[in-house]
Amino acid sequence: MITVVEAHTKALLKEYVKFPFELYKNHPYWVPPLIADELETFDKSKNPAFASAEAYFYLAYRDGKVVGRIAAIINWNEVNNQGKKKVRFGWWDVVDDIAVTKALLEKVYELGMAHDLDHVEGPMGFSNLDKVGVLTEGFNEIGSMITWYNYPYYKDHLEQLGFVKEKEYLENRFSFNNVNPDFFIKANDLIVKRYGLKPVNFTSTSAIMPYVDKMFDLFNASYASLSSFVAITYVQKEYFKKKYISFINPEYIKFILDKDDKMIAFSIVMPSFSEALQKTKGKLFPFGFYHLLQAKKNSKDVLFYLIGIDPEYQSKGVTAVVFNEYYKVFKAKGIQNCIRTPELEDNHAIHNIWKHFNPVTFRRRRTYTKSL
Repeated sequence: MITVVEAHTKALLKEYVKFPFELYKNHPYWVPPLIADELETFDKSKNPAFASAEAYFYLAYRDGKVVGRIAAIINWNEVNNQGKKKVRFGWWDVVDDIAVTKALLEKVYELGMAHDLDHVEGPMGFSNLDKVGVLTEGFNEIGSMITWYNYPYYKDHLEQLGFVKEKEYLENRFSFNNVNPDFFIKANDLIVKRYGLKPVNFTSTSAIMPYVDKMFDLFNASYASLSSFVAITYVQKEYFKKKYISFINPEYIKFILDKDDKMIAFSIVMPSFSEALQKTKGKLFPFGFYHLLQAKKNSKDVLFYLIGIDPEYQSKGVTAVVFNEYYKVFKAKGIQNCIRTPELEDNHAIHNIWKHFNPVTFRRRRTYTKSL
């Protein structure tokens, strides 16, 4: 007998957050989130995503023990502004029992049908800045703080329940030691001169803050053409600004301005916190903060988290200017591996950015969809 319960109290939400810690206990490739951070994500009074979305969190029990979890989400901006009658599911973890997956997904279907939505898609979060996709290849690679890890049977459960692939995401990496800087150094000089561009570098978080709103505006503009994109709202900008910018090394944030000081490109790179997060076991105290701080200072792997280029400049070689700035920083820090976050397989503009770096696809993930 499987019982599904809404996690609507603090105690149940904590159980919801902690279930993956049991499911992936001692797993060498799973990267745990910070428990406090996850709880804040699901707190309607703290996460601004709830201003334009609704979400319900469910736990599945068998014999008094948690055997699965899922979030049922409606992004109302997506439904009302884009006309996509979609209910989302995310934060999905389950034992290898398709009956548990089926019971959890029934709650997602119920929410969608109650609002006359016509299909379900997932796994995905509230917005484009949340984690996305079920892992389909690369199970023997360590995860990251910005992706979900899962067992191979997750994909099988969805396909057996009638889900089909909706979007495919690629994760690529390249060795910094193999990067030949000649191309983008030469291109940098040419493009800076031709368009009057100015790279902006930072040594302190406080100096970054005046630019952050413009960065998110550019993020919305540069990704607007993607069919899956939902713009970041003002309240979400404020939330991400306070929560994440101070967490990133200031030297890993780059802005490019034109001759009129208009931002036309940005990039955010993060040190890899994967091994540090495994050591924290989901807790900042007593030693978790130390492990994260050490990774921030000393990690030799970096993740290209976000990159955005004004549509007017997307085919004008501006990325050479961005990479020229990063090359100086990475060389000084002894960076070894550059990892890209999940990118849509059909986002050819973003793939072209990396063509000179000989990237290798080491993980694939996808979202699945089903008609209601």
